[in-house]
Amino acid sequence: QVQLVESGGGLVQAGGSLRLSCVASGRTFRSYAMGWFRQAPGKEREFVAAISWIGIGTYYADSVKGRFTISRDNAKNTVYLQMNSLKPEDTAAYYCAAARTTAPTTTEYSYWGQGTQGTVAS
Repeated sequence: QVQLVESGGGLVQAGGSLRLSCVASGRTFRSYAMGWFRQAPGKEREFVAAISWIGIGTYYADSVKGRFTISRDNAKNTVYLQMNSLKPEDTAAYYCAAARTTAPTTTEYSYWGQGTQGTVAS
């Protein structure tokens, strides 16, 4: 069982940065690949980034590639999403998720956090 809690969202101007954190409970964190997803009002939840169990492999959506960076610190049971050069279209609720395999789709993820809101002003 894994429980996830996101933090770090907020309001930022276009071109600015936000650093999201997701803290996982339990001692099985190292067994999971971690992902970040986002959902804007009226839109489907979409994949943002994922990182493998150990943290060597990463995967990004084309829309955020080069701007966002996912990382993890297994000693702290935490995964991060550094978001730079933010655009208004990045405005969404951001969700942390855990999966047994690294994947860019929602179906592979067994556990989800409640989300943290990131808003980018134009």
